[in-house]
Amino acid sequence: MGLAIQQEVFLPEDYERFARRLDESLVALRELLARPGFGEGAATVGAELELFLVDARGFPLPVNRQVLARTVDPRVTLEMDRFNLELNPRPGPLAGRPFRALQEELEDSLREVRRAAKTQGARVAVVGILPTLREEDLGWEALTAQPRYRALSSAIRQRRASPFQVAISGEEESLSLTWDDVTLEGANTSFQVHLRVAPRDFARLYNAAQLATAPVLAVGGNSPLLLGRKLWDETRVALFRQAVDDRAEPGVGGFCAPARVTFGHGWAREGAYELFAESVALHPPLLPVMGHESPLERVAAGGLPSLDELRLHQGTVWTWNRAIYDPRDSGHLRIEMRALPAGPSVVDMVANGAFLLGLTLGLGERMDALLPALPFAHATGNFLRAARRGLDAELSWPGESVPSPRVVPVVELVRRLLPVARRGLLVAGVEADEVDRMLDIIARRVDTGRTGARWQRRVLARLEAELPRRDALAAMLERYLQHSESGEPVHTWPED
Repeated sequence: MGLAIQQEVFLPEDYERFARRLDESLVALRELLARPGFGEGAATVGAELELFLVDARGFPLPVNRQVLARTVDPRVTLEMDRFNLELNPRPGPLAGRPFRALQEELEDSLREVRRAAKTQGARVAVVGILPTLREEDLGWEALTAQPRYRALSSAIRQRRASPFQVAISGEEESLSLTWDDVTLEGANTSFQVHLRVAPRDFARLYNAAQLATAPVLAVGGNSPLLLGRKLWDETRVALFRQAVDDRAEPGVGGFCAPARVTFGHGWAREGAYELFAESVALHPPLLPVMGHESPLERVAAGGLPSLDELRLHQGTVWTWNRAIYDPRDSGHLRIEMRALPAGPSVVDMVANGAFLLGLTLGLGERMDALLPALPFAHATGNFLRAARRGLDAELSWPGESVPSPRVVPVVELVRRLLPVARRGLLVAGVEADEVDRMLDIIARRVDTGRTGARWQRRVLARLEAELPRRDALAAMLERYLQHSESGEPVHTWPED
């Protein structure tokens, strides 16, 4: 998030100083982006993986600080709730065999976390939403004891006039919940993919990522259950927006501020700058922590500004695809693709990432023709339909001939898009056998109709024929953990 957070209480003048620094940072960023050669370099791929710690029965175990203290892996960090951790594998070049390298990084780090977790009587669960999560596992006591998380929770809650209202309706069941803190956010764990891009390509590739996200999410769903209810295939999408919603009641005329969790407000036209400027304009600061550097002075001297305050602010605006500025490696821009769930297996996650990256690159070649044929509202609708219905979704897709857009079943669409993703990866220099290994997993998932979400639903239904829901959830999770640790892709998992 850019700066270490050591305080929890802020004064009005803190927010005023921070707002001025954000304005200065935007000016510095614009000047930096205009600097010849800034951000140029080979494409790289990176990732983040959030996970759960569970006890012998499969229920959340709030020991993340203890587990972190017993691991020697610098890639492991804390997350918001005490039963969550995050892995940050080292980024590497996109050309060559990036997905094998990423898979090995994740498997190595997971082995170390599992070893450290075992010393605390914990196990690791890599799943979008833990099926056995209960209301009693959440609440203020579940928050990781760090100023950063307490400050964020307090800041969001203080901006609201009332508790959080969570309402999610699935095809079979629904959930309605009143909650008083942000710990519901920790119920979501994701697999986030980062793509380094040159500034001149940012708008084109960011829009391509926005377009690509829905079909990839539909074929990668792994979060069908929350607090014992069967909801969306990717319930995370519905939950996250409501779990950290800092907006008060609508004001005069019924107008309401934009949500901090959003798919976006339109296609990018200029590039990364407009996305940072949008975050500053639409969302008041939550954590007004100041650094010591003047970004304008740094740029004027020909240096590379850290833009700590802007990065911190951007870290509190959760667009599903987010612009990232990083001062490391001579300074560069990335697209952070945040919509994919954790799990089911490592190879499943890496295949999802490969499909998303390849499709982003492949569609990026055609965005000038595709954008006029798909209003942004349709892209947003696609995202929500994919999250809700998974492989049963129908998406609105742009065509290069009239009429456009057209409604296409997602299974048919994914089959059409796999060659586009393959071409995108090959042009980027990924080895052909590496591409085929990853995309074949996606193709087999479509052929079998078995995503992580579908596997969970089907196994739970079989178990519920003989067990109460709570016991069936625990039994299903045990099967899930065994298959997940085997490393086999979910389309091969038995459902009996």
